[in-house]
Amino acid sequence: MQESFTALLQQNADHAREFQDRFDDVQDAQRPDVVSVCCSDSRVLHDHLWGNDQPGTVFTASNIGNRVVQRIDDAEVVSGDVLYPIEHTGTETVVVVGHTGCGAVTATYDALTDGVEEPPGIEHCLGLLEPYLEPGVELLPDDVDRAGAVNRLVEYNVDRQVEFLLDSDNVADDVQVVGVVYDFQDVYSGRRGELHVVNVDGETDPDAIRDAHPDVGGRVERLWSH
Repeated sequence: MQESFTALLQQNADHAREFQDRFDDVQDAQRPDVVSVCCSDSRVLHDHLWGNDQPGTVFTASNIGNRVVQRIDDAEVVSGDVLYPIEHTGTETVVVVGHTGCGAVTATYDALTDGVEEPPGIEHCLGLLEPYLEPGVELLPDDVDRAGAVNRLVEYNVDRQVEFLLDSDNVADDVQVVGVVYDFQDVYSGRRGELHVVNVDGETDPDAIRDAHPDVGGRVERLWSH
């Protein structure tokens, strides 16, 4: 057995000791306040970035590119991973979490600009992103470097995923949809590991978001208005 796995099992034993009493209220049902859609990336610790250690609080869904889109029989629908808590547990807030330096956005950018090919499984996932990111690639400033292009497209992708949720008939109008970017590369102002609000219910203008939501005003920041 790989040492890395046995070390994880030991850490799980520590977790089990610490969490003995934290499942008492959620063993039979869950009513999470938020569904958080994050990118599958080893540097982005999904529950950890919210400071969450309480089972039943955040319903977490992860995939490369923090997508909310799923393709079924050539039709695009809201992913069941995201829709389940909205439909079945009364969750009324969805947060789409992008992150700086996103590998999925980078790979999609490469596919769109250089025709880079990936194995079929990855190609399928990127194929769900490509039609949403392609207009953003066309809008990029001429003088932006590669890293700058990717991080602008990270925001653009968050915007498109938020937009897809808002446009879906399967997501009730009273469900709030928020888009954020997690920064561990010193791209935004603030400290490493902070989340920056870039979109609230389709509004992307930072001043408008601050005016409407002064309680989060200090965390509103965008790299790119497009």
